[in-house]
Amino acid sequence: MHSAADVALAAVERAGLTDLYAKTFDGARLGREDGLRLMACPDLAAVGTVANAARERLNGDQTYYILNRHVNYTNVCNKGCRFCYFARNPKDGGPTPYLLTADDVYAALTARPDERLSEIHMVGGIDPRLPLEYYIDLLRAAKRARPEACVKAFTAVEIDQIARVADRPVPETLELLMEAGLGAVPGGGAEVLSDRVHGLLHPNKLTPSQWIDISRHVAAAGLPQYATMLFGHVETPEERVDHLLALRALQDETGHLLALTPLAFHPEGTYLSHLAAPTGIDDLRMAAVSRALLDNLAHIKSFWVMSTVQVSQISLWYGADDIDGTVQEYEITFPEGRLGQTSQSLSRLELEALITEAGRVPVERDTLYRPVAPAEAWHG
Repeated sequence: MHSAADVALAAVERAGLTDLYAKTFDGARLGREDGLRLMACPDLAAVGTVANAARERLNGDQTYYILNRHVNYTNVCNKGCRFCYFARNPKDGGPTPYLLTADDVYAALTARPDERLSEIHMVGGIDPRLPLEYYIDLLRAAKRARPEACVKAFTAVEIDQIARVADRPVPETLELLMEAGLGAVPGGGAEVLSDRVHGLLHPNKLTPSQWIDISRHVAAAGLPQYATMLFGHVETPEERVDHLLALRALQDETGHLLALTPLAFHPEGTYLSHLAAPTGIDDLRMAAVSRALLDNLAHIKSFWVMSTVQVSQISLWYGADDIDGTVQEYEITFPEGRLGQTSQSLSRLELEALITEAGRVPVERDTLYRPVAPAEAWHG
């Protein structure tokens, strides 16, 4: 009778990945060709075993989740990204463009005052008519509503836009936003850090080098930042690996990135609707390759809203150690009910049950990955 570990290691040997398993187990750095081997390997279970060696070395059986709330303050955007479902131009037909006021944000965040909240994730489209004061008011409203929560807001693309409209340097703009309550920066807007992909899909947004430059300013300001990769559209396996290596180089330089979330592209309702929908296999492979390559980044997150709960559970054995959080509302990729989901919210107990069912140990965290006391011990 062979143990599960023996079976997994035998699969790694058959797939010719024994050397990569040894490297990740020991914490040695993989190279670009190693990443391409993992991308090309037909045995997904073997790739997952390589990633799991790194996952368990860094995080053991722990799987993190957070009590968070998403706020998308406007769907107006002038960037015209071909992969975007969410954005609306006021001149176009279709769903009505909207803009939340600071009072709207305050009302939304105080609607359930007895519900504990550790993080407010606040992002939106790029509306060039919005002044710096609008964003400052949003931050102040969020902190007034939930002083105990970290406000993780405004991607690098939004920060660049805010600074441009304010006609201020990015460091000065970040200082003003931090004084108003900005506590961390989400990772959106990077998409795939490839000049080719940028030119094809989102030429009006930050270039890869500009995104990295804004991230350097974020690090210099002392703000933690998350990272993402939007995969599954026109990018190549080489471009996926190069994106991860660019993030790894940035982290070597700054050390301010907390986690990576690989996000599968959903083509429904976009200009790329002719492309195939994402698969769980691709989700798992990207979690695994990300974990194996990003040796200097502590956490890999599987965003259950986009990958489905079931795939996120499996991903906990393919490199991921974070299943995101309660979310409550999420409008950027698709409206509630798509992917067969009737809700885009999970409770703390549901998240813990999903993690436990997957064979991992749930740990509630805050934005900085510090463990949070159990709810029964919380008196805030």
